[in-house]
Amino acid sequence: MNLKSPFGDLCLSLRVPTASQSEPINGPWDAIVVGSGACGGLAALTLAEGGAQVLLIDAGPDLKPQQAFGSEPANLLRRLAGLSSGRHRRQAQHPGYWKANPRLYADELLHPYTHPTDRPFLWTRGLQVGGRSLTWGGITLRLSDEDFSGVEGGDGVIAWPIRTADLEADYAALERMLGVHGNRDGLAHLPDGETCDPLPFTAAERSFADAVQSQLGLQVIHSRGFGPHQPQRDGAWPRSSSCGSTLPQAMATGRVKLLANHLVESLLVEHGSATATGLVAVDQANGNRRSVMADLVVLCASTIQSLAILLRSQEQGLKEPSGRLGSRLMDHVSTSQFFCMPQPGAGSQPPLTGAGSFFLPFGRRLDGADFSGGYGLWGGIGRFDPPSWLRRRPQSVTGFLIGHGEVIPQACNRVTLNGAVDRWGVAVPHIDCQWSSNELAMVAHMRQQMKRCIKVAGGEALPLKELFHLPLVEPLLQGAVALSDAASPPGYYIHEVGGAAMSADPSHGVVDPYNRLWGAPNVLVVDGACWPTSAWQSPTLTMMAITRRACRRALKRRAA
Repeated sequence: MNLKSPFGDLCLSLRVPTASQSEPINGPWDAIVVGSGACGGLAALTLAEGGAQVLLIDAGPDLKPQQAFGSEPANLLRRLAGLSSGRHRRQAQHPGYWKANPRLYADELLHPYTHPTDRPFLWTRGLQVGGRSLTWGGITLRLSDEDFSGVEGGDGVIAWPIRTADLEADYAALERMLGVHGNRDGLAHLPDGETCDPLPFTAAERSFADAVQSQLGLQVIHSRGFGPHQPQRDGAWPRSSSCGSTLPQAMATGRVKLLANHLVESLLVEHGSATATGLVAVDQANGNRRSVMADLVVLCASTIQSLAILLRSQEQGLKEPSGRLGSRLMDHVSTSQFFCMPQPGAGSQPPLTGAGSFFLPFGRRLDGADFSGGYGLWGGIGRFDPPSWLRRRPQSVTGFLIGHGEVIPQACNRVTLNGAVDRWGVAVPHIDCQWSSNELAMVAHMRQQMKRCIKVAGGEALPLKELFHLPLVEPLLQGAVALSDAASPPGYYIHEVGGAAMSADPSHGVVDPYNRLWGAPNVLVVDGACWPTSAWQSPTLTMMAITRRACRRALKRRAA
């Protein structure tokens, strides 16, 4: 049966489910959105507000707020259980694991992946409705034309086919809708946004910024992003999560249905066809496979999950003309440094948030750099000190600096399928990614800058164990990558992008400038997988802007 797709001049060839699939979920669906995190919630909202009937699929359960966030000491007991059982062996390396409910981190035994023994990749996943937006730090930085114009890579200059003007309206709409904070700093390499007033520095941060500015000539700016969660204003869910912003708005349209606890295995594509007719989803309770039909499929499952779906689909007949699917995976390279500063006066200790912190936004403006790309340093001081009896230096305040470093696209860094499967027989990703000499040189430069800034501010760089007494946690932190002077392994910063790059030419990318698969234009890839380069900024706001732009374009084609 052939139907005209409302999302373009495409001919859909619907196929009857095979015996291995149960009957289709009731529809019909104009669109299926895969993943319910920052991009998925926004995709569902944008499409539903445009009149589309949307099925939103997530691989994890639909948790209530108390289930999602838990409380102490129960969360600590869950962490100990996750570590001892091996369910969170890799994900426990990230500091966020020690702050959040470990239930928001995927069970590595039920959801495995592989990597070469000598090239670890720390893949952090949030398999629940809301995804990783429930553990997102909430920093919202725009990319500049400098970032979109590309960077020198192994294939020459690798650039985006879009520029800041293409995303301006979407950036602005999101910043206003989400109510993010930030200053207008007038930096060409970090464009200002439509933000609320910035959150104030702590006294120690102001002292640090003044010293770095006056003695080194370096600009320290207010971070841009979300302030602390205020339940009286925001409700049970933080606004930085899709559960506290886009998802309830999408559901309120009456045009969105949620299918939780179903992992998407692959697209449904007839061999030789340039159209996807839907997808196959695996019920995580029992392994049953269900076929779901729609005119449009939007992949927002997170970079590596979306790549795995596409790779499994390629084995089922999906065309991919560039031959680049899965290649050029990137993450931000990072290193961190804790330090202490003399207490500049008693005061309250505000929380560390996306907006409650600061940046040294170097970008590519780096003196003496012997590497390609740029970076920024994110920091906070006087926002996370424990009670005085746990401080080794009670007359000081504690700070940190963490590098966000741009990573060069390399063909050898890739996601593939190597035959390993999960408990339901779904092929799982094999991730082979390592830092090059370029990234290692960048990390060395980061550490030099950190030491300079801390020194001129009157601080002292120290390991965390020399700043705090950690009697119960210290044994668990032995060997933690966050406490090392070396570059943390790929995946650690949870900013993975690439593998299905956007390009104006089907021979050089997997999706077109509007995020449509070159091999199946009724499939949009809008999460980090579509990034040709990594830039240095936190990527979530740009991912959301790309999602909104692509879905609005799909609605225009539908109307036409």
